[in-house]
Amino acid sequence: MNANETKTALVIGANGVIGGNLIEHLAKLPDWNVIGVSRRGGESSKNVRYIPVDLLDADASKEALSGLSEVTHLFYAAYQDRPTWAELVQPNLAMLVNAVDAVEPAARRLRHISLMQGYKVYGAHLGPFKTPAKESDDRHMPPEFNIEQQQFLERRAKKSGWTWSALRPSVVCGFGLGNPMNLAAVIAVYASFSKELGIPLRFPGKPGAYRSLLEMTDAGLLAKATVWAATEPSCANQAFNIANGDLFRWSELWPKIAAYFGLEAADPLPMPLGETMRDKEPLWNDMVERYGLAPFSYADVSSWGFGDFVFGWDYDFFADGSKARRFGFHEFVDTEAMFFGIFDDFRQRGIIPA
Repeated sequence: MNANETKTALVIGANGVIGGNLIEHLAKLPDWNVIGVSRRGGESSKNVRYIPVDLLDADASKEALSGLSEVTHLFYAAYQDRPTWAELVQPNLAMLVNAVDAVEPAARRLRHISLMQGYKVYGAHLGPFKTPAKESDDRHMPPEFNIEQQQFLERRAKKSGWTWSALRPSVVCGFGLGNPMNLAAVIAVYASFSKELGIPLRFPGKPGAYRSLLEMTDAGLLAKATVWAATEPSCANQAFNIANGDLFRWSELWPKIAAYFGLEAADPLPMPLGETMRDKEPLWNDMVERYGLAPFSYADVSSWGFGDFVFGWDYDFFADGSKARRFGFHEFVDTEAMFFGIFDDFRQRGIIPA
């Protein structure tokens, strides 16, 4: 495919933090048309259109996607949450398989499938893991849906003319509501509640997590890396860790976050947000009315379970990002500036009080 030839991206998981920011990036590029896929669909624009479909339904997937002969690149960023790690495998693998089965027969110009993964590949969700994690690290005992998905693409690619890539970000931060994994929204709403109640901002996680070393991945940075890996020939059939490029500890960043919201930072206090915030919906609704906030429901802006998950990492959480740099991707983002930029965006959109 000629580098200047118009390409068509099919973005699966279009309304999530990752998929939404990827579509926003692709829409700004001169040689891309974009099709977004999600259960809810979306509002189409000049070079972006949306298709609503439940990918867990194989027949519905074929009906909705089998006519997309123009697709050249499939970007898979969908996710279905389940109560246990074992239960995550079946739905998340099925959605990917259904998407590929529906698109591949008609999309004769399909060149690449991009898979969004994460540090679960390294067992980061299970407890302390080898850091910095490298793409060449040994796999851990299943079940793990990220690995099952990659193995499916590896097998399928051998029979097809397309290549694949796997992107492995840390915690992805950016705008995107109604998502079960949105740490920036967790912090912003938690801090807004603290200010509204006249109390200091306390780190609510495990004591050891306050001083662990970790990293984040900006959603805009990840979008650039995803398109780079999908279009750079040397990246074919490779996996890449993608993170901002700096490391931090909550013990250093938390007081700065408190200051951003005009709060004092008191001593950390272990506090499960999933339980503590269960009764805060009336407070949220009152704030929406009094401050004239955008009418998002409490469920759309709160990802308390994910916050508990991240704030529970009382071990180092980072990977080696040098492989992407060796292959030619040199972008980076300052994590502190990233958080403040997202909080500014939340305020400008009327998600939280100014």
